[in-house]
Amino acid sequence: MDELSRLTAVLRPVRAGNAFEETVERLLQVIKLGLVSEKLPPERELAAQLGISRVTLREAIRELQEAGYLEVRRGRYGGAFLTHNTPPQPHRDDLRRAVADMGTDDLSDALTFRMAVECGAAQVLATTPLTPERRETLRERLREVNSAGPEDYRRLDTAFHLAIAELTGSALLAGACADARLRVTDLLNAIPVLQRNIEHAALQHQAIVTAILAGDPEAARRAVAEHLEGTAALLRGFLA
Repeated sequence: MDELSRLTAVLRPVRAGNAFEETVERLLQVIKLGLVSEKLPPERELAAQLGISRVTLREAIRELQEAGYLEVRRGRYGGAFLTHNTPPQPHRDDLRRAVADMGTDDLSDALTFRMAVECGAAQVLATTPLTPERRETLRERLREVNSAGPEDYRRLDTAFHLAIAELTGSALLAGACADARLRVTDLLNAIPVLQRNIEHAALQHQAIVTAILAGDPEAARRAVAEHLEGTAALLRGFLA
């Protein structure tokens, strides 16, 4: 699956009156969520996805270049490249700093918000008639994250979770799930990705998809809740 198709939940069409500001915000979300591994998709595809002119897109990319997020290279193999596409290995102190920056009350609020919107998205999707194409999209996102190595896991895990909301067809719900993920992304990135955690999460991902495809909203909610509670427990474990 091409990278642009994984960005649908974040790269929704922007409003004409705030096109530049919203484009900067959407691209920054993509970068901070780690949804691109090396560079942004081609300008033509990005502009079409966002419903903006290439002039507006170039202005937004220039803004992010000046802010240090992107490096623009010209030529046949050029594009807008991430300046830091390989994050450093996380350390327990990184997590403590992230929590300190956020505050414990805000952390609790962010985890509650994520639980509510992601459980809700799974319940809605389980009651939504899915075309064969959408069912295959969900299965493909599952295969991608469950076969990912530690270096790609966070990015593909984010794409998997956002796909559940995006496939409901609700742009508002997809946006809320992206926002919820963004609020905890610094915390998640500060947790080492261990193979045994990937294997455990793979079973939970499978349970989520199985419940959704079976049309069982309560089982889907329970599966997502168990998965997110496990992530919260991992956070608490590294903070202990």
